[in-house]
Amino acid sequence: MADKNATELLGSDAAGIARACALLAAGELVAVPTETVYGLAGPAGSEAAVAQIYRAKGRPDFNPLIVHVASPAQAERIAVFDSRARTLAARYWPGPLTMVLPLRDGAGIAPAVTAGLPTVALRCPAHPVMQALLRELGEPLAAPSANRSGAVSPTSAEHVMEGLARRIAAVVDGGACEAGLESTIVALRDDGSWQLLRHGPIDAGELAELLGPPGDVMRQAIEAPGQLAQHYSPGKPVRLDAVAAEPGEFLIGFGPDSCSGACDCNLSHSGDLAEAASRLYACLHRAAASSSERIAVAPIPSEGIGAAINDRLRRAAA
Repeated sequence: MADKNATELLGSDAAGIARACALLAAGELVAVPTETVYGLAGPAGSEAAVAQIYRAKGRPDFNPLIVHVASPAQAERIAVFDSRARTLAARYWPGPLTMVLPLRDGAGIAPAVTAGLPTVALRCPAHPVMQALLRELGEPLAAPSANRSGAVSPTSAEHVMEGLARRIAAVVDGGACEAGLESTIVALRDDGSWQLLRHGPIDAGELAELLGPPGDVMRQAIEAPGQLAQHYSPGKPVRLDAVAAEPGEFLIGFGPDSCSGACDCNLSHSGDLAEAASRLYACLHRAAASSSERIAVAPIPSEGIGAAINDRLRRAAA
């Protein structure tokens, strides 16, 4: 076992990736950058490694993990793909889309990854570091966000170290994550319907253009990450749709006219929603580390990726 008092900070070069692969092959946990957020990776077929992920995160064992694959071909060895799944993979992989699909018999995935469900959540990430790791290791990785369960997700190696240092073997520093929000999660049902389980960079409107209208009835079981009512918590009360800060509040703004220039952190001075998404967790981390007792967030438009931003903020405020 690695010395958890000395979490290694690895570079994203060939040497860093080789060291990360060696640690993963030995059953250790390594935090790795993706285009969405940093993931806490362990071999998806190793029951011991998956148990370590749950322990490191303090994660409820009814909350499934996303399995990251190097290619659609590798994904089809794990899950049953239909024509819809292949269409989505061709359009969005590698990229920030996770599909919940029927688990294939003999897939070799540790039972705890799926939390005992007959489905599995799969994603082919686009980040070159994660892609290189998956190719070199040659096996799929279970990789939830690299933070304590329910806390603000990490978009930098520094964020990971703040939450998981001495609890995991290493962090590969690949800089700041580009998208800054977790992947969109869509479940493809056996009856031909589909449902959006988590908002993300790919919005429901895009999916509906390819798949038709979503189904009406959501299942009660937790099928994928990010479905808990309270999640992404900065550890302080959060007030939404704030036009100004009240005493003791850290104010997160959005847009050129937000906060009358008195924001503690502005998600996007120009009002760009993609920039706001990429900066959301960084601002929440700053707010959590500040001396302010509470956090206030300016209104965010709900179109496009704004729906995903507001989804995260509502859960942070729950």
